[in-house]
Amino acid sequence: MSKLASGQAIIQEFESWSKKKYAEDGDPIGLQVGSLNKKINKVMTALDVLPNVVDEAIREGVDLIIAHHPILYRPLKKINLDTEQGKMIETLIKNNITVYAAHTNLDVAPGGVNDMLADALSLKNTKVLVETFQNKYKKIAIFVPATHEVDVREALSNAGAGYIGDYSDCTFSSNGTGRFRPTEGTTPYIGETGELEAVPEVKIESVFPEDLQSKVIRAITKAHPYEEVAYDIYPLENESEKLGLGRIGHLENDMTLEEFASFVKDKLGASGIRIVGDLQSTVKKVAVLGGDGNKFIHAARFSGADVFVSGDIYYHVAHDAMMEGLQIIDAGHNIEKIMIEGVQKKLQSFMQDKHYDTEIIPSRVITDPFQFR
Repeated sequence: MSKLASGQAIIQEFESWSKKKYAEDGDPIGLQVGSLNKKINKVMTALDVLPNVVDEAIREGVDLIIAHHPILYRPLKKINLDTEQGKMIETLIKNNITVYAAHTNLDVAPGGVNDMLADALSLKNTKVLVETFQNKYKKIAIFVPATHEVDVREALSNAGAGYIGDYSDCTFSSNGTGRFRPTEGTTPYIGETGELEAVPEVKIESVFPEDLQSKVIRAITKAHPYEEVAYDIYPLENESEKLGLGRIGHLENDMTLEEFASFVKDKLGASGIRIVGDLQSTVKKVAVLGGDGNKFIHAARFSGADVFVSGDIYYHVAHDAMMEGLQIIDAGHNIEKIMIEGVQKKLQSFMQDKHYDTEIIPSRVITDPFQFR
């Protein structure tokens, strides 16, 4: 008998990675059409939700579409079934297909769209181009009998605590003596009711992002042997993780702008590209940002990038970039299609870990509106 994941379970796992709070203000992310309160046999990942994508979902027996671009980007005043959008929404509802959108939160998320683009271009030592979100950290100190130290440390790490830069499972332990007196009505793991007890205990300390606090507490409570778990949580003033849009990094080997443009076209599967700059100039440092890059040319310039890879660059913005000495490769908005297989792999891993039989498939329909000759 197959074990299917619910829509809620799938989205809960997805949002533990592509968190809603990463999204830009006003970005209409989340549930767009339908319901998540159902079992999901098949999920399709897609860049856009268009009539041909909906037709594909119907043919494939899809229950849930997870898309990058919201179909309800602007508030609807009415759903007119005589319009193409209205007909599409009607078709989705009649076929019980749910649509969920992850837009700028997926751009910002570590391992999200912009990291996928940077990885595809083999950029090294990447950093965030434009900081939009700062994740504050806290420290937890847990007091546990020495017999359960390993269990609690593992629970901490599995809950997402203990990450410092590129290091995981970071904890500190110190030995001491825990004292307590179980009162009437308790069922102590160690000791007798009414008697003062002294137990060799270990104090385990670790750091975690504040948004994981409830998950961390649940994990240590489950792993800890005591009825009442003793722990302290402190806010930290340490510089915390900074997330944002775009990435900046270095090429492994220098290229001319002309060579790099061909490399971009090939690696990002662009139908065509537009280039601003001297084709024989040397490219070493690259800024990349999925989607509309017009607002970010100054950030790319100030980052020291030799070239900015993005999409939808306006004519006069290209002039501004030229005057500032910034070269541009406009590979089109559609390069964000890289998320289709990226999100598919992420969700497949979740299904395997949880032993779900829900299938994850990528959309194969071309949604780029532009053709090149």
